Parts: sequence; C-alpha cells; structure tokens
Amino acid sequence: MTDSPARADRDGAGADARGGGGGAGDSSGAGAGAGASAHPSICPALRYEDAHAALRQLTGAFGFTEVAVYEDEETGTVVHAELSYGNGVVMLGSTAERGALTDAPPDGGPAGVYVRVADVDAHHRRAVAHGAEILAGPADEPYGARTYTARDTGGHVWSFGDYAPSTMPPG
Repeated sequence: MTDSPARADRDGAGADARGGGGGAGDSSGAGAGAGASAHPSICPALRYEDAHAALRQLTGAFGFTEVAVYEDEETGTVVHAELSYGNGVVMLGSTAERGALTDAPPDGGPAGVYVRVADVDAHHRRAVAHGAEILAGPADEPYGARTYTARDTGGHVWSFGDYAPSTMPPG
C-alpha cells in the first residue's frame, strides 16, 4: 500500500489548525470532558465507487485536509483514507475493497454526516464554486443554527452548520 505524502502528525501537533470548528474530544471513549485530543472518538467511515473523486471533492469543495491515503499498489484503488476538519476525521475507501462496511448496508451507503463550520455562507460559496450538488441552501433553523446541505459524489448527504452539539448531558 502507498502512504500519502500529505500524512500529518498522528499525535496532533497543529491538529486544531486544520480548519473548521474546534472543541474538546476524548479519544479514550470514556465520555466527554477529558480535554482536546488529536484522536476523535467518533469517525464516520464512508465508501465510494470512485474514492479518488470523493477525495478531490471533499478537500476542494468542502475544505477537508488530507491526512492519509493508502492505495493498492497494483490497482491504485483507495483502500483507506483519512480527512480532517477541525478536530474531526472522516475515513473513506473504495467500494471495490470488500468488507463488512461495504457489504452490510445495501450498496454500501449512503450516509449523512454533519460538520460544524465557522462561516456557513462562506463554506456554501466554496462548495458552489467547486460544483457541489446543493440540496438546501443556507437557512436559519428554528433551534438557532444556520445550515446548508449538499450531496457528495458517492450520494452521501453532508450538512454544514454553525450548531455545536454537546457531549455533555443536560443538568
């Protein structure tokens, strides 16, 4: 497998400088409040027929940063990739790589993912400029957030907004 030259420091040096929303995360899986970590507790894992096209769209249109890309040396197929945004990570690969993630759901997806961004309207303009399919333009939600929704090259639905979900229960 081939490792991407863009592979970032896995221990998190500068992890918060990768763009997008900040916040604390606990890589131990023990719950909230343990402080910032370069290893998020929850990482969506998505599959694409053309993972290279997905990488181009997610970095170009949606502003993700490529952390790692592993390709099959013979076919060039993306077997695993990691993209960061703020303190979050999304993992992806090709549907050609068979396994439980691809085989369990019908057709390997699609899935929906929410990403917190600092400026919803600026993020939306970037996505439009890169030709992303916009499902719903920026709008103010009744719960106080501003969001927009787009579909990526694999059919996965992405919502981008300024709402900051909490890991702390009320009370």
